[in-house]
Amino acid sequence: MYQTLTFLHSTFRWLVLLSLIYSIFRAYKGYFSAGQFTKTDNSVRHWTATIAHIQLVLGMILYIKSPIVRYFWKNFYEAKESFDLLFFGLIHITMMITAVILITIGSALAKRKPEDREKFKIMMIWFIAALVMIFIAIPWPFSPFVNRPYFR
Repeated sequence: MYQTLTFLHSTFRWLVLLSLIYSIFRAYKGYFSAGQFTKTDNSVRHWTATIAHIQLVLGMILYIKSPIVRYFWKNFYEAKESFDLLFFGLIHITMMITAVILITIGSALAKRKPEDREKFKIMMIWFIAALVMIFIAIPWPFSPFVNRPYFR
């Protein structure tokens, strides 16, 4: 089960990233062209938040099942000295939960704004903030913090 969760979580990140980038693109385009916030824009906003929440659930289950995280919490005082263990035991999950909160807030605020331009602006700002946080927290193969392959 752990291997399957690792594969799903690693693969699903691409959907999160693609949906966020597409949402930001639509928000940028809509904001700067003073376009109308269409049903498609609303669906993109909604599905981006939904995909992020699914990834969060997969990540939480993986967090509970992870032998790395179990070791981290059982041996906290020694494990916190290892940046790899600290990253997966505390930093990664904290940053990702924060990023999903940013997406959720941005999505909810955009949905409630009466003016189309404001919807695009809110969506763009909050989703960019979440994307930056996600980029930092993903263990990319080139990351100076902790690295993992693109696909597991």
